[in-house]
Amino acid sequence: MTTPPLAAAAERIMARCDELATITVTPERLERVHLSPEHRAANDVVEGWMREAGLTTWQDAAGNQCGRIEGRVDGLPALLLGSHIDTVPDAGRYDGMLGVLLAIEVASRVRPHASALPFALEVVAFSDEEGTRFGTALLGSRALAGTWDDAWWELRDSDGISLFEAFQDFGLDPARLPSAFRRPEQLVGYLEAHIEQGPHLEDADRALGVVTSIAGARRFSLTMTGHAGHAGGTPYDRRRDALVGASELVIAVETISKELDTIGTVGKLQAYPGGVNVIPGRVDFSLDVRAEHDAVRDECWQRIQEAAADICARRTLEFDAVEIYRADAAQCAPHLRDGIAAGIRSTGDDAPMALYSRAGHDGVAVSALTDFAMLFVRCAGGVSHHPDEAVTVEDVAAALDAFEGTVRELAAR
Repeated sequence: MTTPPLAAAAERIMARCDELATITVTPERLERVHLSPEHRAANDVVEGWMREAGLTTWQDAAGNQCGRIEGRVDGLPALLLGSHIDTVPDAGRYDGMLGVLLAIEVASRVRPHASALPFALEVVAFSDEEGTRFGTALLGSRALAGTWDDAWWELRDSDGISLFEAFQDFGLDPARLPSAFRRPEQLVGYLEAHIEQGPHLEDADRALGVVTSIAGARRFSLTMTGHAGHAGGTPYDRRRDALVGASELVIAVETISKELDTIGTVGKLQAYPGGVNVIPGRVDFSLDVRAEHDAVRDECWQRIQEAAADICARRTLEFDAVEIYRADAAQCAPHLRDGIAAGIRSTGDDAPMALYSRAGHDGVAVSALTDFAMLFVRCAGGVSHHPDEAVTVEDVAAALDAFEGTVRELAAR
């Protein structure tokens, strides 16, 4: 029996996700970070698939892998499709990568009719969305959007290598970075397909969804300081236990976040000096706060600070916070959202589900440059940033059909 072309394309995408998952710093788990040898290898593989799809390819000055198909005349502004190919530690194989491969497959399917397109079609595999290596997310898309901050050159990884040095080690010239910047008139919009990274589509028994917006996020490096002392010799009424204070604040983060319908997460916590029989004198920990609307996110942070002040007053502790990342909520453009909804309807879903993204995406950065919209694909159990990430070939086929339908809908308009 001959495999239908759409199903064959979906199976090819799944196989390519598997192939990219083998490009990792260690065979035991998937980890591929910005400007690493694995990043180089992944770019090379993705470039080969872009060429196979008929795209003209290049790696830009930020390490993003790009490809292009001209429209009815050369040099038209482009509709940009893409996602990222970097990962978190111990990652799944679909976060980011599925979106890149769907974009390449759409370009391949549209290319025979490109002479009728009123825009060029470009695909981008962003080099750094996760921020795993240097602690600041969206470096690839911020470079493309022209919102690069030169202070980032001094960021260092866990080995002490600066971002400036990593660019050079990768074969990139930091002085040429501005050549990666795009201008608004060069693009007509940006579309991204991505796994949902949440359970809402699965709970609703839907394969696909239209994203309305991306949550605003703020991240902080926090420190609770008390006084170290002997665990046996220091009475409770004289203790200034930084870990107990930090733990109380962690509980407050959860309580406040639930009350405000925001998302607050403490993902890292380290006590010092770290002895089993020593009262912790200092605790360093992280905080990630997200919400659909920036005002609610900021209210959550304000209440967390008030809780920290109360804890410190009661326990004779000190609290310090440094904001290390901020991305305001980004609204998807209505006309592009309508295009994605039309693409989903073309697959047989007459009432596409709309939902906002609790996770951050490259669209946050690209929104500074051009309009954007997103297509969500159901993932099993809502699991992401974990090897258990899973999608079905049937859902990937539906996503490919809808994504291609979106491009054709926007072209027809």
